[in-house]
Amino acid sequence: MTTPLLSLTWTDDVTGRQGFLVIDRLVRGVCSGGLRMRPGCTSDEVAGLARGMSLKEALHYDPEARYVPLGGAKGGIDCDPRDPEAYGLLVRYLRTMRPYIESFWTTGEDLGLTQDVVDRAAAEAGLVSSVQAVYPLLDDEAGARRRLAEAFAVEVDGIGLDELVGGCGVAESVLTALDRAGVPCWRTRVAVQGLGTMGGATARFLTRAGLTVVAVADIKGTIANPAGLDVESLLAARDAYGTVDRAALRRGDRELPGEAWLSVEAEVLVPAAVSYAIDAANQGRVTARWIAEAANMPVRPDAEEALAARGVTVLPDVVVNSCTNAWWWWTLFGDIGPSAEEAFAHTRRSMRALTDLTLARAEADGTTPRAAAHAIAEDRLPVIAERFGRHR
Repeated sequence: MTTPLLSLTWTDDVTGRQGFLVIDRLVRGVCSGGLRMRPGCTSDEVAGLARGMSLKEALHYDPEARYVPLGGAKGGIDCDPRDPEAYGLLVRYLRTMRPYIESFWTTGEDLGLTQDVVDRAAAEAGLVSSVQAVYPLLDDEAGARRRLAEAFAVEVDGIGLDELVGGCGVAESVLTALDRAGVPCWRTRVAVQGLGTMGGATARFLTRAGLTVVAVADIKGTIANPAGLDVESLLAARDAYGTVDRAALRRGDRELPGEAWLSVEAEVLVPAAVSYAIDAANQGRVTARWIAEAANMPVRPDAEEALAARGVTVLPDVVVNSCTNAWWWWTLFGDIGPSAEEAFAHTRRSMRALTDLTLARAEADGTTPRAAAHAIAEDRLPVIAERFGRHR
């Protein structure tokens, strides 16, 4: 991993808890990357995520688009978001990081935080917006901000568009892999870890594409049904953290231990919750053919090496979950309008093209999709730097 441009560790004077900010690089003086809150979050974790954001931005570079990729960054806070002190801690973190957010770090929701909570805390910390650093790059700031606000107000079947685009992107990555392998949707079973923003939307899109979700896992354990779960009922019965009310379970739904989702009979696993969910110790339980990384860094490198040796393909996070970030910029820069139709159509086109390119490069190079995606991004980074400038 390259040395980041900036790495900060902050200690809260009220609770003693720590927060982190890592800026991997700047492009046109700006970087992009969400803010996560989870117990055990570390500086090394945030640094890895920041580097991943640089790669995600580069992977979506289109010289014909209005959206210009930014640099990569990430923020993290070592705290359980359910802790009563979590919100005050978030406000104090954002107040401390205010000069960076005002000048060059655009951020938003990530693991443990929703965008509405980030927005509320940002306002309390004295910020105009969590993405205000990008405003000077816009041709029409007022129009762009209005367009993004309108997009965030869109709901589809009771779920916000901002929650759905990421899952749409994950689903399209899976569908592209299935198409390349000649595997029909109706024969494909899926297990999802995490039914929050990303996992819930992914489960919805895959179900509507004809796949069968046979297991979902949350903090209480795994819910499984080999005949298929009623995804819509589970989504309606979850709380703000993605935990499902077990009263909503149907006859035939079984409650299993937390890690049971790893070994259920399914062709596709979607880790959509925490980093490092699949490691060298538990990877042997995986029987699926594909793992789609909806979360950031859910498969450890040593586990991925062992999985690849067994013929399990890991569709990497830098590709699979990249539309959560890209949608903001497609909308803000004006490549798409503030509608679900445009958002989903653009997401599907972009993710199918990117996933297909990644898998084709992996086959041609005789390597993993992650190595292929990194190679594609590394090819594009110098082009972006030459055209728009870069600070490292």
